[in-house]
Amino acid sequence: MNIKKTTKINQLISQWQRGTVYTQSYLSELGYYHDLVKSYKRSGWLESIGTGAYVLPHDNVDVFGGLYALQHQLKMPVHLGGRTALELKGYGHYARFSNQQYFLFGAVGTRLPKWFSEKDWGVKVHFIATNLIMNTPQESFSEYEHKGFSVKISAPELAALEMLYFVPSHQGFDEAMRIMEGLMTLRPKLVHNLLEHCQSIKVKRLFLYMSEKLDLPWFAELNLAKIDIGSGKRVIIKDGVLNNKYLITVPRESFS
Repeated sequence: MNIKKTTKINQLISQWQRGTVYTQSYLSELGYYHDLVKSYKRSGWLESIGTGAYVLPHDNVDVFGGLYALQHQLKMPVHLGGRTALELKGYGHYARFSNQQYFLFGAVGTRLPKWFSEKDWGVKVHFIATNLIMNTPQESFSEYEHKGFSVKISAPELAALEMLYFVPSHQGFDEAMRIMEGLMTLRPKLVHNLLEHCQSIKVKRLFLYMSEKLDLPWFAELNLAKIDIGSGKRVIIKDGVLNNKYLITVPRESFS
């Protein structure tokens, strides 16, 4: 490799955000086009983790480093949410974090690149493309710092609704109640806004049922008359009992 190429790869390595994936499209924006990147790979300067995705050799790149590429380089509308976001914010410390399940949300029609979806990140990644909330306000998101970079995750208000989206398929009812019990400081105006724009009747009913049963301090500030919870019964828990106010089935044993 000549001096010019050596200097250019040195520049790339020096500016590389450690712990992250770099995509070919982003590398091209920086002036490192496909043939040049291929030569760097052959020379051992870069490693491929799939088509169009590269890491530095021996760099410890986890799922956050992959998400960083999706958000900051590919500008994809995806974020970590649900129980994952709540755990990252310090809620649900007694929950199943040791199982290492990450819940990733994207807008309807979003498809993850193969290098991300097929990579073994060492954790189970559940991806769902859904318009759970229409016109989601920016204050529904926050930044999570990790290894010197940040990724977008759900704020607790949005994360709680996203968590309930997975009840009971990937999220236990009782565990969700325990996590909800710790959400004492949610912003009532934001909660109300999200509930008004939530597209899932099931999620809204579960959220209101749990919030009221737990007597969370911000619940009284919600204007329930403006929140559409639909009509008809919803079976959430098989062989459960029907809650007559929210018309959902809940476990027979009351939460304690």
